[in-house]
Amino acid sequence: MQRQSASVGSLQRRSLQRGFTLIELLVATAILGIAVAALLGALSDSVRASVRVSEYDKATLLAKQKMEELLVDSRFPRFQSVQGKFSETSGWSARRTPWDYSRPAGLGATVIDRTELEVWWLSGSNRRTIKLEGYRRGILQPEDFAGGTLRQ
Repeated sequence: MQRQSASVGSLQRRSLQRGFTLIELLVATAILGIAVAALLGALSDSVRASVRVSEYDKATLLAKQKMEELLVDSRFPRFQSVQGKFSETSGWSARRTPWDYSRPAGLGATVIDRTELEVWWLSGSNRRTIKLEGYRRGILQPEDFAGGTLRQ
């Protein structure tokens, strides 16, 4: 008799231990929901960062190309700002000046010209920019002088 009641007690304990309670399932589901929400948030941030990097890469390539064009363009004037657009949402502005003013230079003198280029683009409602500088050798022309001295 005692043996039979012991087996009934262990049978009841085993049936109580089998499976999960409703509370345990709700807690597990809540934890899983929080983890999935965090993963989706991280994925969204990753996609936004990827778009920003893609825009920056495109702007960098356009800036390098425009700088190369400006450095070989012999008609690009000194002391004047020049600007243009790549598209409705991106553009550029550039300026060329003699880089070294330390020694007096006259008409026909060889100087090192600095070309400053700023490329801009719209990212959403924000305006982003990249600035580049390039250098090349040049010869001072009559239009580079105002009143007998080199313009600034």
